[in-house]
Amino acid sequence: MIVDRAIYVDGHRTETPDALEEIYEACRQRGGLAWIGLYEPGEEEFSTVAGEFDLHPLSVEDAIEAHQRPKLERYGETMFVVLKPARYVDATDTVEFGEIHVFVGPDFVITVRHGEASALDEVRDRLESEPDLLRRGSVAVLYAIMDEVVDDYAPVVEGLENDIDEIETDVFGGNPEVSRRIYQLSREVIQFQRATKPLTGSLSILLEDERLDPELKRYLRDVQDHLLRVTEQVNGFRELLSNVLSVNLTLAGINQSDQTKKISAWAAILFAPTLVGTVYGMNFDHMPELHWLLGYPFALTLMVAISAILYLVFKNRGWL
Repeated sequence: MIVDRAIYVDGHRTETPDALEEIYEACRQRGGLAWIGLYEPGEEEFSTVAGEFDLHPLSVEDAIEAHQRPKLERYGETMFVVLKPARYVDATDTVEFGEIHVFVGPDFVITVRHGEASALDEVRDRLESEPDLLRRGSVAVLYAIMDEVVDDYAPVVEGLENDIDEIETDVFGGNPEVSRRIYQLSREVIQFQRATKPLTGSLSILLEDERLDPELKRYLRDVQDHLLRVTEQVNGFRELLSNVLSVNLTLAGINQSDQTKKISAWAAILFAPTLVGTVYGMNFDHMPELHWLLGYPFALTLMVAISAILYLVFKNRGWL
C-alpha cells in the first residue's frame, strides 16, 4: 500500500501527480527528488513501482518478502539498504522489531516498511521542515531515516536495562520464574544485537564513498557514533545476562543442596525411632527389657532422646 508520495524541488514539496507512472517523469522534468513510501506492499503493487524506477529484481524480492538482515547493497546507481527499527513496549516489557527497505537512486527514494515499529512520518516531517538538508539529495533522506532508527534504539536500551535490573532483584530474591525471564530477555538482546551490529558496516560503506557530500558525511558520522554506543551497551547486556544466568544457576544449586540437607536431616531424625521400634518389635523369647516393667517407657524415652540429639546436632550445623 502506498502511504505517501511526493516530489521535492529545491528542498520543498511540490504538486505530485496521482498516477504513479507520471511521478518519475514529472520528477525528471522539474529536476527534483521523488520519495514514495509504501507499507507492506503486495507483489503486484510493488512490481509497478519497481518497473517505473528500474529496481533490480533481487532487491525487489527481498523488499517484498522482508525478514532480511540489515545490509547495504549497490545495483548500478541504486543503493538498497535494509534497516531494523525497534521499539520497547512498556505494556508487555518486550521489544518489537520492524523492517525498513530503502531504495536510493540519484533522484528518487523508495521506502518499504514492514511492522508497526517502522513509522517514518516524523522523518518526512523533519525533512520537509529542513529544506537545506533535503536539497542535498536522496542520500540526505537515507541519513534522516538512519538517524531516526538509531535514535529510537535509545528507549529500547533503557527498557532492556530496567528489565535486567529487575531480573537481578528477582535472582537474589529467589523468584522461581526468573530463569524463564532471563531466557526470554536473552533472546530479545540477541535479536537487538542482530539489528544494530550489521548497521555499522552499512554506515562504513557509505562513509567510504568519495562522491558523498562532505556535510552528509559529518551527519552520518554522528549517527555512527550513536550506533557504536548502542552496540557497546548491547554487548554489555549480553555478557551481563550470561553472568546473571550463571549466578542464578549457582544459587539454585545452593538452594537445592540446602533442601537436600534438610530432607536428609529429617530422614535421619525419623529413622532413629523407627530403628528402636523395629528392634523392640522382634518377637524373640530371650530379649533384654522384654519383660521389664519399665521397658515401654524406656523405649519411648530412647526414641525421643535420640531424635532430640540428632535435631540439635543438625540445627547446630545449619542443616535445619
